[in-house]
Amino acid sequence: MQVTVNEKLILLDLMGKDRETLLGKMADNLCENGFVKNTYKDAILAREKIFPTGLPTQPYGVAIPHTDIEHVNTPAISIARFKEPVEFTIMGEKDVTVPVKLAFMLAMKEKHTQLDMLQKLMAVLQNEDALNFLAAEQNSVSIKTFIQEKLDLKG
Repeated sequence: MQVTVNEKLILLDLMGKDRETLLGKMADNLCENGFVKNTYKDAILAREKIFPTGLPTQPYGVAIPHTDIEHVNTPAISIARFKEPVEFTIMGEKDVTVPVKLAFMLAMKEKHTQLDMLQKLMAVLQNEDALNFLAAEQNSVSIKTFIQEKLDLKG
């Protein structure tokens, strides 16, 4: 699977007052680096309202925002660690939120790839050691390498 994870897409200690602000910054970064179309940000924000992506993983809540493939130029994953946890609505719930520390924004070109990536990512995110590493690591290259290995992505 050819999916890009590079240091430019790893945002450490990202700050914002709410999930919309943080997701907007992640989407803008993907767009500025040419991975997604300028329609991506609005599509991500709209989809998050209807289909929330928060997951109550331990020891940190995570979110996996994604949207339709027509907004993507080149498959990529953006990873953000928030300076302060931000409330996200839990996937499959309407009124329940989880404080999220890490977000993995998917930009996939094919539907089956998106589902496959979500499944691989869910397996990684259920591993407490993996979450602790991602929450503490200060080196973007180390995070990139770790994610590439865990998700079986080509460099």
